[in-house]
Amino acid sequence: MKTLKNFPYAHVLVLGLAKSGTAAAQLLLDSGVKVRINDLKADLDQPAVRQLIDQGADIVTGGHPLSVLDDIEYVVKNPGIPYENPIIEEAVTRQIPTVTEIELAGFLHEGKLIAVTGSNGKTTTTTLIHEMIKADQQPVAVAGNIGHVSCEVARSTTADETMVTELSSFQLLGTEKFRPSISVWLNLYEAHLDYHHTLENYHRAKAKITENQTPEDTLVYNADDEKIKSFLPEVKAQLVPFSIKERGQGAWADDEMIYFKEEPIMNKDEVVLVGEQNLQNILAAVAAVKVNGIRNESIEHVLKTFTGVPHRLQFVTEKNGRLFYNDSKATNILATSYALKSFRQPVILLAGGLDRGTSFETLVPYLKAVKAMVVFGETADRMLETAGKAGIEKTVKVDTMKEAVDQAYQFSEEEDVILLSPACASWDQYRTFEERGDMFIEAVHKLK
Repeated sequence: MKTLKNFPYAHVLVLGLAKSGTAAAQLLLDSGVKVRINDLKADLDQPAVRQLIDQGADIVTGGHPLSVLDDIEYVVKNPGIPYENPIIEEAVTRQIPTVTEIELAGFLHEGKLIAVTGSNGKTTTTTLIHEMIKADQQPVAVAGNIGHVSCEVARSTTADETMVTELSSFQLLGTEKFRPSISVWLNLYEAHLDYHHTLENYHRAKAKITENQTPEDTLVYNADDEKIKSFLPEVKAQLVPFSIKERGQGAWADDEMIYFKEEPIMNKDEVVLVGEQNLQNILAAVAAVKVNGIRNESIEHVLKTFTGVPHRLQFVTEKNGRLFYNDSKATNILATSYALKSFRQPVILLAGGLDRGTSFETLVPYLKAVKAMVVFGETADRMLETAGKAGIEKTVKVDTMKEAVDQAYQFSEEEDVILLSPACASWDQYRTFEERGDMFIEAVHKLK
């Protein structure tokens, strides 16, 4: 396992444990760095925390006293901790560099680094890139917001290995010298304003993915997104676009084929993933791996077999001519609208969940192909009102996911799509959107 070499800081504060903080603290201790940890509710009996303490970490729990910054030269913060946190504000006042653990991964990884960000589609694109490189029998690792802590993964990568990492705006905001060989910028929508406060702040955080790139590096960007294009004059990296509208540049598609520049890659009809959003993700992945020298045969193999990331417009199964899709990750109207645009067949939509007071008025235009709706959760009644405005006559309110799937099947006919795409968070009935999606899959497989 690699450790940090020539790391210029002797005493580091890790603010917030969870997976990323624990991995960062372990790396720093193994590298001979003095570590202090501040976490409000750390479980001191947890084996991973106990190990950090046994290795000499000083841990402060139960509060966030400013004294935890005394003698500290560097702060590694959990990405979710806002910059209004008193410790972070004081660190800025004292001019102590404050980063997220992805910055440490940059100190460790010696091979090519492909970094993916965007408001939507990050996990699917990251996974596609990883699978395409793997199918080409090239050494590759996957990390980041996809569930694998980057600085932990980077400890095991080799100089000839590509690391593909998914990055959120929270992670990117806490970078200083982080420099991907290939950065992929998928799109920019309004998101996370409770954290960033303004759209400009959010966009600037995303733009940090290419901030330290040089002309030796590459930025793969969405040529259909005007907000992203407004940042291009600042970019020093080589520019490789992808587009579902423009033809001939970078990665693109017409009615029949997917191309990279003028080179045909494969027939669109052979791609398993459905929908406009997924086509954008596919083109971004194609551009990234073609820049990385991956063969068309490997790209084609993945796109013919990859059924999607769990809970993100994931194909579940076909039963009696009905196609079942799990899009439990669709926790907002935008995501559900993308899902609905993905199908030409009639759709039975399963929707509802946590009530955040959001109006569903903007969902109405996307319900044209929906022949029936099954609704649940706190927003069930408002979902029924939305269905009425869209002219959907077949509707029912249910209490459980099993009831939802059973009712959806009763509404359906052969060649219909039965789609879970809730447009709401899951926390009124489920712990996570993953749990909600798993319940849907289980109910589908139990259908008689």
